[in-house]
Formats: sequence, structure tokens, C-alpha cells
Amino acid sequence: MDIKAFIWKSSSANNCNTYLIDGDFKILIDPGHKEFYSKVEENLIQAGTKTEEIDLVICTHAHPDHIEAVQVFKDTKAKIALHEAEWNFLKSMDQYIEVAFGVSLDYIAPDLLLKEGDFSAGGHNFEVFHTPGHSPGSLCLYHPDTQILFTGDVIFNGGLGRTDLPGGDGTVLKESIRRLGELKIQTIFPGHGEHIQGVPKVLANFQTLINHWFQYI
Repeated sequence: MDIKAFIWKSSSANNCNTYLIDGDFKILIDPGHKEFYSKVEENLIQAGTKTEEIDLVICTHAHPDHIEAVQVFKDTKAKIALHEAEWNFLKSMDQYIEVAFGVSLDYIAPDLLLKEGDFSAGGHNFEVFHTPGHSPGSLCLYHPDTQILFTGDVIFNGGLGRTDLPGGDGTVLKESIRRLGELKIQTIFPGHGEHIQGVPKVLANFQTLINHWFQYI
């Protein structure tokens, strides 16, 4: 699996990491804020592709710094995917969406609603894990063949997602992280910060979360 990681390193502006799974069928994970999408576009061009060539956009959750830029894809061939629990949560907060995003809910509506379980796209076989706690419909995307896990804001390198936003729940987040810790993982690609490479470092990161960070949520 050919992965291009676009790591957000700005110290002054908040945005998420974006990941391109390249090939004949192109998947983009977490396009980020709309106002910062030009940086993603620059990275795509450097990787030899364009926005118009993306086939599928998967959002790990619906916080603005991960999903807002799906608006860029509304007039392209790309399909937008989000966990069904996250979409249901968004709909329950419809009256606040326009304030948060500056657009109506229709502009960020997904084409595909994902559920826990197997998911195939473009010849790649994934497992979708529903991992609430940071948000009610957060998902993590696992590729068993390479043991790669995309974690959104559930797990970071040396940290975990905040739980003080609407729908957050520390107890639930702990359970989500414990479930992920049962997987065989070679690489973690998080929603913010640097990736974690190698089984020993992955296992050590889980222990740091459990032994240190769990007491704060």
C-alpha cells in the first residue's frame, strides 16, 4: 500500500494530518480545514496527483479540522465517507453546524456511511473500528495486510484525543483504546503529530497512554 503522509507542522494554525493512499484508486484520509486545503493540494501535486483524481475521502470524525475541506470535493468524482454514528450526531446538532462550519449540513454530508467491520475500496481491504470517546462516531481504519492503523484523534504519538468537546467521553475513549491495543500493529498514522513506526514503539505508546494519560480522562 503506497501511503503519502502530509503531516501538519504549523505551530500557529490548527489543522490535521492528511493521508493519501495512492494508486489506481486514490483514497484521501482527513482533508482538514477548508482554509488550509491549499497545502494538501500542494502535497498532492508533489505526489503526482490532483484533487480531481481522488476517488474516496474518508473522515475519521467530523470535527472541523478533519472534515471541513470535504466541501472542495462536492463537484468532483470523489465519494465522502463517515461513520454512521458521527453523521447521526451531526444531524442531532444541525442548528449549530452552520455556526461551526459556516455552511449548511448538506455541504459536508457523506455519500457513504461506514459501520464497524470489513470495508473494501479500490482493491484494498480494511477493517473499520468504531472508536468513540473523542467524538461519538470516531473511526479508526485498519489495514490487516500491512498492520497499519489510521487513528484520527483517538491515539497520538505520546498522547490521546481530548474528551471535553460535545459528545466526548473519557471512559468510552479508554475502552476504544484498549480495543485497538489488541490489534497487531506495525504503524500508527495519527490525526496530529508524527507517526509511530515498529511494534516495540507501538506497544510502548499504548503503555504510555494506559499508565499515564488514562488518569487524566
